[in-house]
Amino acid sequence: MNSSMISKIDKAHRYAQEPERIKFQELKATFHGSHDDYTVALAGEHWSCTCHTYATHAIGTCSHIMALQEILQSMLTSDARFALDPVGSEA
Repeated sequence: MNSSMISKIDKAHRYAQEPERIKFQELKATFHGSHDDYTVALAGEHWSCTCHTYATHAIGTCSHIMALQEILQSMLTSDARFALDPVGSEA
């Protein structure tokens, strides 16, 4: 392996230790919940989830979104970290 690639690998390891360098603009993930699999999405600052709670309650969030906000907190903008979207907004 050449020294340039070794340098890139070392830099990648350093970056991995600083997740706050990363800010998600979009995200789509399958979340294996207690009852089913759900699709959770982030577009800009707007979250959505295909679960029953998100679809039927006017709170604009659910446990799946809140879990991802907690896991990814240092990689989200402040708005996305605490966002509550009205039901029916597109993400």
